[in-house]
Amino acid sequence: MLNIIWPIFIIISYLYAICVGNVSEINQSIFESSKSAVDLSITFLGTMCLWTGIMRIAQKTSLTTQLTNLLKPIMKILFPDIKREDIAYKEITMNIVANILGLGNAATPLGLKAMKTMQKTNPKKDTLTNSMAMFIIINTASIQIIPTTVIAIRSSLGSNNPTSIILPVWIATICAAVAGTVSAKILMKKY
Repeated sequence: MLNIIWPIFIIISYLYAICVGNVSEINQSIFESSKSAVDLSITFLGTMCLWTGIMRIAQKTSLTTQLTNLLKPIMKILFPDIKREDIAYKEITMNIVANILGLGNAATPLGLKAMKTMQKTNPKKDTLTNSMAMFIIINTASIQIIPTTVIAIRSSLGSNNPTSIILPVWIATICAAVAGTVSAKILMKKY
């Protein structure tokens, strides 16, 4: 759908620029935007490499194991129908830990893998199980200790204090996770 919408926007913009005589300004903005996109990408890449490296170090330490152990009581509440020995349990836990550590790039493949594993045991292939729905909610809330992506964007755009977003992100994601899980648990009991 976006493959249709964006070209239409571009064509309408050019036609409007021709009608009002701003073709040179549009051409100039295209080149300036391209330059700033490359600058943003390079800065973003550097910042992401820094934070991903820090998170990799955290993975090599016992931090991930400690986080996994901390999640056990929460996992029992959120996913009561998945046993601790199941492959899906381990994949879900690793996805949540990767999200908590701010490793969104690592969390995505783990999340997809967990959903595929849960789908294999799903009796109704065209309907989400309660665990699958809860997993989507937890992933959408994406509670993170260090929101590396947001910090990288703020840093690349010249923020004086790019890490000042950490506390508001914690509050927002925790509130979203609590609201989502409570709503889901209520609806799961009802339906």
